[in-house]
Amino acid sequence: MARRYRSKIDTWLLVILVSAMALSIAGVIVAGAVDGRLSPWIVVLNVVLGVLLPAWLLLGTDYVLDREHLKIRCGPFRWSIPVREIRQVEPTRNPLSSPALSLDRLRIEYGNGKSLMISPRDSEQFLEDLNAMRQQR
Repeated sequence: MARRYRSKIDTWLLVILVSAMALSIAGVIVAGAVDGRLSPWIVVLNVVLGVLLPAWLLLGTDYVLDREHLKIRCGPFRWSIPVREIRQVEPTRNPLSSPALSLDRLRIEYGNGKSLMISPRDSEQFLEDLNAMRQQR
């Protein structure tokens, strides 16, 4: 049975993303009020990049652990890691870009020298479930 883990979201990141969405909307409104004839392409681009993408990241970042794979989803980005290839999992606060909305992260080493960081809200349960699956193999 597959289990889904939502990403933990740091308050500072939530504030930044929500502010970016609000500023994008405000920018379109102000530009429309000042100019009165905004290009539809500018409005669409601003809404897509400034509102929809941050919302997609906030609402669409999760991790699904099933018998065979760890499936990672972060907005439009996707990864699938075979559970059998996971070599090591360790806590980290590394701020490098990753499919994680918190600095409370787990660094997953897998395959041939690859790694990825995730931030499940319930990292203890995630680790218990992952270890149980790895022991079944």
